[in-house]
Amino acid sequence: MRKFKINVNGQSYEVEVEEIGSNENQVSQSATVKKPIEKQIEKSQPKKEVAEEIKPQQGQEIVEAPMPGNIWKVVAQEGQQIKAGDIILILEAMKMENEILAPRDGKLVKMIAKEGSTVNTGDKLAIIE
Repeated sequence: MRKFKINVNGQSYEVEVEEIGSNENQVSQSATVKKPIEKQIEKSQPKKEVAEEIKPQQGQEIVEAPMPGNIWKVVAQEGQQIKAGDIILILEAMKMENEILAPRDGKLVKMIAKEGSTVNTGDKLAIIE
């Protein structure tokens, strides 16, 4: 083992290198590290989702995403009568499928979530009346 001291972007590191094979074709070459390109990026304004503008009417309840993830499958359809505990959609989060259940009996007035879409915690998924 041979020890070397290298400098990268002003930081000093001590490394050990194991020599493999014979010393016959040894070539000494100094390594160069290119400085990363710095680029200014302007902050973008967050897009206002259509789902955020939906407000429930009296007697309606909004089902929200309990965690961030992807809508894997929409089970219930708009206009369908559902009971508390019925699966309305399946949310995939951290490689696990999570059943999103209806919080109460009623009619599924609007399915806001679309299969394949990404949602964050608190995003509106559906409206039950």
